[in-house]
Amino acid sequence: MSENYVAPAQQRYLRACMVCSIVMTYARFRDEGCPNCEEFLHLQGSPDQIDSCTSQVFEGLITLADPSRSWVAKWQRLDGYVRGVYATKVSGQLPDDVRTSIEEEYRTTYIPRDGSATEAD
Repeated sequence: MSENYVAPAQQRYLRACMVCSIVMTYARFRDEGCPNCEEFLHLQGSPDQIDSCTSQVFEGLITLADPSRSWVAKWQRLDGYVRGVYATKVSGQLPDDVRTSIEEEYRTTYIPRDGSATEAD
């Protein structure tokens, strides 16, 4: 069975990363961290970080088998991420300290995935 399979009884534990929007179970975020954002979110083994940097409230699901070749991945700003299941919209905002850390230390611009901000063309 696929590594991304989630049994119906476990779907209530799904969460989406507020930075990259990958959807995984709480336990998987705890055990593995975010495969795209672990470098700066440090979710692995940290329930507090998981609660503040992921959300249970998200809309739509996209399954990406090859993000580098997918037009949907480019449209959703997911190209360059690992293959997996992603939300189209994630409700919530990162805490200010995490946001500042991402933008200052890692020189990455945080664009909320809840539709509150749009990317400048």
